[in-house]
Amino acid sequence: MLSVLNVIAPVFILIGLGYLAVRVKFYPRAGVGGLIAYVNNFATPCLLFRAMIDVDFSTAFNPAIIGPFYIGAISVLALGAIGAARVFRRRPGEAVAVGFSAMFTNTVLVGIPIMQRAYGEEAMPIVYSIIGLHAPMLMTIGMFVMELARRDGGKVSTALFQGLRKSLANPILIGIALGLLANLFGLQLSGVADDVTLLLAGTVMPVALFGLGGALNEYKLGETWTQALMTTSMQLVVHPAIAWIVMVPILGVDPHIARYGVLLAAMPAGINVYIFATYYNRAMDVAANTILLSTVLSVFTITGWLLLLGA
Repeated sequence: MLSVLNVIAPVFILIGLGYLAVRVKFYPRAGVGGLIAYVNNFATPCLLFRAMIDVDFSTAFNPAIIGPFYIGAISVLALGAIGAARVFRRRPGEAVAVGFSAMFTNTVLVGIPIMQRAYGEEAMPIVYSIIGLHAPMLMTIGMFVMELARRDGGKVSTALFQGLRKSLANPILIGIALGLLANLFGLQLSGVADDVTLLLAGTVMPVALFGLGGALNEYKLGETWTQALMTTSMQLVVHPAIAWIVMVPILGVDPHIARYGVLLAAMPAGINVYIFATYYNRAMDVAANTILLSTVLSVFTITGWLLLLGA
């Protein structure tokens, strides 16, 4: 138990520090967006770029781990949308946005720090391989399902093109692609390039967690907290449970390896759930509540998963 607390305590203390700093006006609320933009557009791409240069493809791209992670993600998208439509009587487009809130996890701002502290560098190649597909795959799936569901939508092909274009312009994906190319051609960093990317990569954990904490000041639980509780439960419990069942009992993956994908699936909601909801103007209240509720409750659920999986 003490080892688990040593893993999660610094992460959530930094999140709490960011929240309190903005709350008591020690740090300007207007600067939070800049911190998150810095992490997503500069620091994390450098981190992933460096990681991809040295990655061992034979261990990193493991379909038996990556596949179940995304099977779990798509499953909770469907379950969340069905629950929103049947239980909470949401319209089709709103139901898809609710399902997306259940599906899209915070693999970068929370996932990378937790995984590094829990399982060290041994786990990171698999983590990075999942992150590399995360935004482009799930955003495209979400947009495709939304266009099929909403009554006032445009062409499905247009939505898919927009999703693909946004994904390809994502700095995180660009960092991964450049790192993979360098790996393919056997290139290595040296000199100033090595030093600069190393410095940028080293800022991911503290800046990301502080910025995420500050961003939580923007979200407050409203009338849709019961729907957010449903999506949060799917994020923190159902998604990793499905991933575990597919990986271990069905595919026979070694539990010590499977836990990398399972724990990453147990992360709270990412800010992209709110971006998606605002883009379509659907269920923004549920998306905001899911971010807040899942981040707070993940303190307890991540602790539980670490105890079950072995820290």
